[in-house]
Amino acid sequence: MSQPLRMHAPAPASPWGDPPWRIDFVPPPSNFPDETDIAVIGAGFTGLAAATWLRRSDPVESVVVLEASRIGAGASGRTGGIVLTETAAGDAPGLGDVLAGLQDILKKLEVESDLSLPGVWEVGRSGSKKRESPIEWSDSGKVVVVGEYPGGTLDPGKLVSGLGRAASRLGARIFEESPVRSVEWEDSAVLKLDRGILRAKKVLFATNALSLELAGFNDDAEPHLTLAVATQPLREEHLEAIGMADRKPFYTVDLPYLWGRVCADNSIVFGSGLISAPESRDLRNVSLASRESARLLHSLEARVRGLHPTLKNMQFTHRWGGPILFRESWFPVFDWHPKNRNAIVLGAYAGHGVALSSYLGAWAAEALLGRRDLPRWGSMQQ
Repeated sequence: MSQPLRMHAPAPASPWGDPPWRIDFVPPPSNFPDETDIAVIGAGFTGLAAATWLRRSDPVESVVVLEASRIGAGASGRTGGIVLTETAAGDAPGLGDVLAGLQDILKKLEVESDLSLPGVWEVGRSGSKKRESPIEWSDSGKVVVVGEYPGGTLDPGKLVSGLGRAASRLGARIFEESPVRSVEWEDSAVLKLDRGILRAKKVLFATNALSLELAGFNDDAEPHLTLAVATQPLREEHLEAIGMADRKPFYTVDLPYLWGRVCADNSIVFGSGLISAPESRDLRNVSLASRESARLLHSLEARVRGLHPTLKNMQFTHRWGGPILFRESWFPVFDWHPKNRNAIVLGAYAGHGVALSSYLGAWAAEALLGRRDLPRWGSMQQ
């Protein structure tokens, strides 16, 4: 029997901490259906972009989005919001212009995300110094800007909220607190949830580092929790002193890896460190309260304070972790589910998901509608 969706209570405290982004969209109440044309599992950037693009491209197709927790509760709401082009493995045949594609998608869907594309700095040791580097930090030696590439930043909370609103406005139905427990493959997919059964003609698995077995990921897909901290807001002269007044995000080319970006309120987000999933590969069993997490966060904060004298006494306002999925090839998975050719699996962005997830989510929508082929580089068999 169909059950009405209740408005949810305030979200419980997350074992992964709380990022500074605000997701202010709550899906409207709706009766849970018995069947749908297309089911999207996961309400992050990928799933919400795909659902919205599906409804925009073919309003006749019914679309249901199933989220195990709250929208944006996984990687999308916990990313640092650095926008990068290409994949983590570099360009891929037929990929196209990811940044231009993202801008086009957001414009057509009327989504505001504070997207800014001033470029992204590569930071490294001074041996390959870029002339007149604005950054000169101390990080196991002097580090400076050694390269610059297309990219920038956005507000992850605004992007999740905007995509959720657009999906709902166009008629996709979004159900939070609705984890899919299993899938049986018959003429249609039979999705089993605590609230009942949903039959779907086609399915998109957009859970990334979560629900690996359900989505059919191979053993080469390695889930981790990556860590980040946010500082107190800085005055403009402080941003100038540390070389980030241009508000260009950065990432290091030397290990240990470090990345960062300036936010709208002049706070800075820095990220580094990976915590491996337990043997179960279920990241929900990882907590920032663990000894390893506390050690890595302390190390990250000490590293940030040591970059420049201006940051020495910096206070940190947020500490959090977010799921990230790697595989050996460094290319995303973008393929038909190994058990059914009416289901697509999309994820494993390896840190490049802020732009790529929405871009490929729209591509996945077109593939589910039979209007576009999937790329060879996204095969699960690599």
